[in-house]
Amino acid sequence: MADSGSRPGLGGAARLGRPPPSQRLRRYAAAMAQPSDLEARVAALEARMSDLAGEARAAREDAAAARHLAAANDRDVAEVRSEISDFRQAAIASFNAMRSDLADLRTEMRTGFTEVRGQLDGAAAGLEQITGLLNTLIAQQGDQPGETS
Repeated sequence: MADSGSRPGLGGAARLGRPPPSQRLRRYAAAMAQPSDLEARVAALEARMSDLAGEARAAREDAAAARHLAAANDRDVAEVRSEISDFRQAAIASFNAMRSDLADLRTEMRTGFTEVRGQLDGAAAGLEQITGLLNTLIAQQGDQPGETS
């Protein structure tokens, strides 16, 4: 698929609006053969070198800033990992304490239910004894003639 501005069969230089490398070398060779504008070419080269030096300085500063940000990011990641580890240990300790509390509560409840069951069994035995005595009393009163209530 060709762009509207590109010509088929040409490399990236044509797409950027530059002549292919072979033409640029011919132009350079032709320009070097004419020493009359040497001062202009040297001035242009010096200006370009100055631009490149500025770009290199900016690139070094960007690289230093990137290294600084990466180091800060590493510290932040280490801090978050430490916080997650601390939270995990605290959560595990909390769950273990809760498990122990629930086990103690279960033991207390079983002991309490056993005590209540024993008391209810004793009360049921007492009610049976009272019922037996009442039945005996009723039977004795039923055997005695002449008494009415």
